[in-house]
Amino acid sequence: MLVSKLLGERYKEKPGEAITPSHIYLLRGGYIRQMSNGIYSMLLPAKKVTRKIEQIIREEMDAIDGQEVLFPVVLPAELWQESGRWDSVANRLIRFKDRIGHDMLLGMTHEEAAVHLARSEVKSYSKYPFMIYQIQTKFRDESRSRGGLIRVREFTMKDAYSFHTSQEDLEQYYERAFQAYHRIFRRVGIPEVVSVASDNGMMGGKVSHEYMLLTDSGEDTIVLCKDCGYKSNMEVAVSKIAHNICEEQAIEEVYTPDIKDIDSLANFFKVSPSRLMKAAVFAVENSKRPLVVFLRGDLQVNEAKLRNAVRANVFPLTDYENVNLCFGFIGAYGLDAEGVDIVYDISLQGEKNLIGGANKLGYHLEGISIDRDIKPDNYADVAKVNEEDTCTKCGGKLTLSRGIEVGNIFQLDTKYTAGMNMTFTDIDGKQKHPVMGCYGIGVGRLLASIIEARHDEYGPIWPMSVAPWQIHICLLNSENEYNRQVGFNLYEKLGKTYDVLMDDRNVAAGTQFADADLLGIPLRIVVSKRNLEKGELELVTRDRKIKKNVKLEDIEKELREMMNEM
Repeated sequence: MLVSKLLGERYKEKPGEAITPSHIYLLRGGYIRQMSNGIYSMLLPAKKVTRKIEQIIREEMDAIDGQEVLFPVVLPAELWQESGRWDSVANRLIRFKDRIGHDMLLGMTHEEAAVHLARSEVKSYSKYPFMIYQIQTKFRDESRSRGGLIRVREFTMKDAYSFHTSQEDLEQYYERAFQAYHRIFRRVGIPEVVSVASDNGMMGGKVSHEYMLLTDSGEDTIVLCKDCGYKSNMEVAVSKIAHNICEEQAIEEVYTPDIKDIDSLANFFKVSPSRLMKAAVFAVENSKRPLVVFLRGDLQVNEAKLRNAVRANVFPLTDYENVNLCFGFIGAYGLDAEGVDIVYDISLQGEKNLIGGANKLGYHLEGISIDRDIKPDNYADVAKVNEEDTCTKCGGKLTLSRGIEVGNIFQLDTKYTAGMNMTFTDIDGKQKHPVMGCYGIGVGRLLASIIEARHDEYGPIWPMSVAPWQIHICLLNSENEYNRQVGFNLYEKLGKTYDVLMDDRNVAAGTQFADADLLGIPLRIVVSKRNLEKGELELVTRDRKIKKNVKLEDIEKELREMMNEM
């Protein structure tokens, strides 16, 4: 490819809307252009990178016995009604009626489509296990698109679905997929990706892992223990909380006018926030009863954990009408529980001499002891882990890091196969529902994540395996006939073996080099009049680690050796 013919302008200025390195360089380098919020067009450089990523994914999916298929983008509503997700994830679906009034949707994930296909094709245990996968465009009506390709509404994704006759068989295959994902991330150039335990969310099932690239620009919080290697997404992370050491005291009512927030209350009583018991109120999907969560004042509610605890979607309560609670002063002691549901976080278990709301405007209570005064029937772990909490596995200290989710895998159990009545005849002649696994990688997000991990102040530094081109020839002084002849001869000869881009424009060397940095191609050959007078070419790696002159007749040999090393 010649740069003079390449669509997509490159520019020096940082785009005002871009914050993350990948978003900045994808715009500056002419990789993507925004069409609408969270919707982008890809130009040739980005398309070449994604094509190479997809090929690596295909090779690894085929290596674990995957069969590539292609599901429709537009799906009929009845499939999602069978699984129960037509209503449960309605706010993220694009739903519409076709010309005859049939309810349809744009697929944001394809579990239902996979079951629909598999249940008509596989009737006997003899065909199990099997895995089908696709690389397909999807649409999710994301409410907070950000970071260029990191969080979008329209995206390309590899999603795979495995089907098994038993949970044991699924677990064996899950391990194969688990290792295949690590190979994929190594091959695309980001071996530092880690796998962490995660929440299944709307996918269902009990076991899942996310693959996270640890980076400051990430939007997810990852909990790590450096001592034992514990890794978890914040949504399901657990820790051992140090309890307060206090003596029991009698309950006493204290006037606390206009003091409603934790920090002000801690200052008023001159205690640590851990000595406070706070209340957080939520609305529960398909329920008219507010949900009150009581936990220690130094902790925050983890909505993913809470959702799992109550087995329903939860949202912070915003409609206070007809709710019989004294907001700002809600307390567990003396609360009229009629009309409300209550969850006690495990952080409260055994605590003594706490301070909590008095359920009376302007008042709090001192001296609340949980076992003496509240006596909860049970507790749930619904709090977020804090930095420096104690690891439950080894007793070490936990740290928090930011990360980008670049892939996920789930054990789905029979959520979809039972819901959609997919059955097979087992070896004993009985009809059974197969168990499923699900495995996803966002291709565009992976492209952006590689830039997040591999860039400098000038642009991306593409790994050789996914670089848009392998070699970038900078033809300087292209009006010089000899320079031009050498450059084009090199371009044609190398192009028979390698993926080559040549900048043939008659522009300043600085402009060519700046554009080359934004394109991030691993190997750069500079054809200049000064070096050609010595019969040499300059060979430079994009990361600047190697820069040397090579005799014109030795360039192919030198390239082969460097390519093998890279």
